[in-house]
Amino acid sequence: METIYLLFIVVLAAFLGFELIRKVPATLHTPLMSGANAISGITLVGALISSGSGNDTLTTIIGTAAVALATINVVGGYMVTDRMLAMFKKKSGSKKPGSGA
Repeated sequence: METIYLLFIVVLAAFLGFELIRKVPATLHTPLMSGANAISGITLVGALISSGSGNDTLTTIIGTAAVALATINVVGGYMVTDRMLAMFKKKSGSKKPGSGA
């Protein structure tokens, strides 16, 4: 594929991602983040395939960098999602307001 088409796809993806995140209400950030983590998992598989294809050295280096960055994104995203979901869990030792005890 020509370089100009690849550059167009990157710019379009960045623009759509920015617009999507900006217009999503705060209550939907957690499900959106979980979906984005699943997409990052697909990115990780693509990066693994690209880095292991053995075409040339530059492809291997870029693929390895993509694997590292996608792994950081997936692990960090799931940690943040887990922390956000923990905020919605009821604490066992908490008292209800107005219970009188």
